[in-house]
Amino acid sequence: MDTKRKTKAARIAMLAGAGMLGAAGFVLFGMPSHAQSGPPQKDMTVDKSIRSEVIDGIIANLDRAYVFPDKAAMMGKNLHAQLQHGDFDSVTSAEKFADMLTDALQRDSHDRHLVVRYFEDAIPLKQDSDDSPVDKAAELADESHFNFGFNGVDRLKGDIGYIDLHQFGRPQGVAMRIAAAMTLLGDTKALVIDLRHCSGGDPESVMLFASYLYDKPTHLNDVYWRDENRTEQRWTQASVPGTKYGETRKLYLLTSSDTFSGCEDFAYALKNNKRATLVGETTGGGAHAGSPHRLDAHFMMFVPSGRPINPITHTDWERVGVEPDIKASAKNALDLAQITALKALIPVESDPEWKKKLQERLQELD
Repeated sequence: MDTKRKTKAARIAMLAGAGMLGAAGFVLFGMPSHAQSGPPQKDMTVDKSIRSEVIDGIIANLDRAYVFPDKAAMMGKNLHAQLQHGDFDSVTSAEKFADMLTDALQRDSHDRHLVVRYFEDAIPLKQDSDDSPVDKAAELADESHFNFGFNGVDRLKGDIGYIDLHQFGRPQGVAMRIAAAMTLLGDTKALVIDLRHCSGGDPESVMLFASYLYDKPTHLNDVYWRDENRTEQRWTQASVPGTKYGETRKLYLLTSSDTFSGCEDFAYALKNNKRATLVGETTGGGAHAGSPHRLDAHFMMFVPSGRPINPITHTDWERVGVEPDIKASAKNALDLAQITALKALIPVESDPEWKKKLQERLQELD
């Protein structure tokens, strides 16, 4: 598999649940839940032969690509034993069968990126990993309904910038939005990026956004690909399409237990190289990157085949999540981040009138 294909696999891994893959509406499942977006599907009856075919496909894909070979072997052995024991014999609903398989895989691996999905529409066979122009256009159109993850941009009292980010959308749509936000907030004294409802995203967009927050190229989280025995280094860019925010002003990231996948990638990197202060809750704990694999005409699974490696911690946040620097409930995280920012700004403020306003704002919050 070449680098372009592997990069695409990583993108799929971390894309938020609202995204769609292709005109047939394949939901991307780099997310922590079983639920699919979109209208309800018509269920399908599955028989013994279908169940066997799907499980054989899962075992083969795990063996070929899952990030930890020993866990892949263990999961495959357990699934085969369940099939032989007749644990799935009474399951005739395709939806229920997919959920049971997901539960079994996640129970054995504790990997929330391991998901099996049923699709009413037939899943086409593809000769390569690249989407067609029609697929790409459909995906971008769907992401545009969610503004490519940008839920809001604001200037809070005290001259503190605020970005509410729900996902890192595709670079084609998100690049201009990042540039616009950085222009709007470019002269603020501190910046808060709200990741409390951020469920994932494109790692290329993670690197692009991070590039606005550093003065020079900075090492983020690498990815080790098991099936290639290759480590892909990931750095911020020296230049960006818009105006950089830079690294001298304080940056605060808000987190919750719903912060997941690509959003955790962003938070973990910026926390460990001391660029940002995290405020809130421990995140969801989904680190592994990978890609969707077709099992048969109506079933697909997501197979994590890569694991991040932080250059400072030499590990990742799988299962354990990203710990905040300042612990708070998700509900109170924004107020606490503002209080922390104001306490840092007030001592260095030289304008007496503005300093008074900052102190008044602090009293309102504290």
